[in-house]
Amino acid sequence: MLASSLTWLCSGSKSHSFGMFDGYESSEESSSSSSSEDSEDEVRSIPASLPIIKNNGQVYTYPDGKAGMATCEMCGMVGVRDAFYSKTKRFCSPSFSVSHSLVIMPLDFTFNAVYVCCLCLPKGKPPTKKAKVLQKQPLMAKLAAYAQYQANQQSQSKSKSVVPVEGFDWGQYICSNNLVGAPVSCFKHVPMGTFWGDITEGVRVEVLNSDTHLSTKVYWIAGIVKLAGFKALLRYEGFDNDSSHDFWCNLCIPEVHPVGWCASNGKPLVPPKSIQHKCANWKAFLVKRLTGAKTLPPDFATKLQESTQYPFKKLMRVEVVDKTHLCRTRVALVEQVIGGRLRLVYEESQDGTDDFWCHMYSPLIHSIGWSRSIGHRFKRSDVSKKIEGLMDAPSQLFMKVKDVDQSGEWYKDGMKLEAIDPLNLSAICVATVRKVLADGYLMIGIDGSEAADGSDWFCYHSTSPSIFPVGFCEINSIELTPPRGYNKLPFKWFDYLRETGSIAAPVKLFNHEVPNHGFREGMKLEAVDLMEPRLVCVATVTRIIHRLLRIHFDGWEDEYDQWVDCESADLYPVGWCQLTGYQLQPPAAQSDWTELILLFLSEASLQLKEETPEVDEFTFSQGISDQESNGSGSYYIKQEP
Repeated sequence: MLASSLTWLCSGSKSHSFGMFDGYESSEESSSSSSSEDSEDEVRSIPASLPIIKNNGQVYTYPDGKAGMATCEMCGMVGVRDAFYSKTKRFCSPSFSVSHSLVIMPLDFTFNAVYVCCLCLPKGKPPTKKAKVLQKQPLMAKLAAYAQYQANQQSQSKSKSVVPVEGFDWGQYICSNNLVGAPVSCFKHVPMGTFWGDITEGVRVEVLNSDTHLSTKVYWIAGIVKLAGFKALLRYEGFDNDSSHDFWCNLCIPEVHPVGWCASNGKPLVPPKSIQHKCANWKAFLVKRLTGAKTLPPDFATKLQESTQYPFKKLMRVEVVDKTHLCRTRVALVEQVIGGRLRLVYEESQDGTDDFWCHMYSPLIHSIGWSRSIGHRFKRSDVSKKIEGLMDAPSQLFMKVKDVDQSGEWYKDGMKLEAIDPLNLSAICVATVRKVLADGYLMIGIDGSEAADGSDWFCYHSTSPSIFPVGFCEINSIELTPPRGYNKLPFKWFDYLRETGSIAAPVKLFNHEVPNHGFREGMKLEAVDLMEPRLVCVATVTRIIHRLLRIHFDGWEDEYDQWVDCESADLYPVGWCQLTGYQLQPPAAQSDWTELILLFLSEASLQLKEETPEVDEFTFSQGISDQESNGSGSYYIKQEP
């Protein structure tokens, strides 16, 4: 479907092929085994012999590689000085310059002024999420200071402070808003993801009876009224249409069993005291009501235990993306494993605080030696101290990518495409293949916002669902983010290819596979905030384009949304955090934004207003699409003879 709808673009690209002017391009070789000069302890500066720097669709020439560069005071972006805004060239974006000017207003501002200030705040999570995004520089000092202050206030006893989950109730949140949770079968990487089968509404289980005067543990039969991920709204058998005693329960906790477990283990089945008077023969009642009904499979507990065993162990060494320079990898040690998520500490970290979170199936981690094998940039570490128990993680533990044939028509340096910006996951941007590596890997740069030394290039595999052929956004009614500083709007790919002397990457090289994932718009789930990957937050699927999901974090503005693949290991069903013991971030409260705005305005009012430049306006559209999935595997209760 995707291939046929993009045929005209593919043929158009072939009809208009132009020579590519690359401008400056890093010539650094990648090797993890060469001398210390080859290690990337520092990103190399621009050679004086290459004075041409291409940025924002324009070419600038300077006597040396540094004199014409500037750093944005709002987001830390490094770029060409002449392409920056304000008289003093302090900001990389007109919106940043405007926000700086707007917040330096008298304190008798109106509500509208506060609203404008919200829209112009720097891209990154507000302070309750401690906005350390994957970027080259931290955010504005005042915001960072406030973030640290609030984080410390929320959890002074924890070395890694997070918003406490106490007080957030998934069950109440779902029922009060009539919400739907994504089925566990949508998440193949989670416990029971491939064994969930046909567990749906109507399935009966044996659970603890909380409506009793007995001091010992007793059980009773309950049926699933509503299902949301791992969590189920249960109703004790015998209450019929009375929902007064309904309760939410995670089906994977030890107190939930298939029907028949009590009989096999000598545990008493006692009806709730509220309905004891309704029936004289409860045994006959249960036989009549349960014959032919579905229950959990008998090996449910065994499968659950097996699926919660994780092969990664503490002190295993891996290669992982360098969060300060996305173009390279570094060696890190597994410090913690929670539900398949790994807390990795970079090997050079002296105090163990320089860490990075990702799932064990993440495309960001690899076995030791991976970078050298494909020609990827790598930062050598000079750690000489040997730690007892240290070992390289076996290569078979990592996700395998699809084998590709690079001998025929293949990607070439300079080809254009569309890609999710790894530093702004809400945007799909105009991008360029900057370097073709081995085994199907590509180094991708986002046009108009690249560092001149390529330190923010990102490695995607050619089968990655995060890269798309030219025209993907237009066909699917997604707003394509043009190169920063490109003024010929609305953006037209044909004109841009002609102006830059570029060609589009052939459509047939991209991944067109769309699995029957089962997600639907409006479904609730728990999702990693990839800008702060240690956080797992309450989230919603707001849009579906083939296999691409738009993930919205509840309580946050739409600008913090993320485009994520349907098979991403950073998505989890409702109840995953409870099951694994991971900390869940509840929806943000409006008061968090109010405090941020007041502090920001108060601090900024002490400064002098420079100017208010014009702001480019972009319109973001919404669309509708969904996919369906089917469950499998039914288990029935049989009447005993």
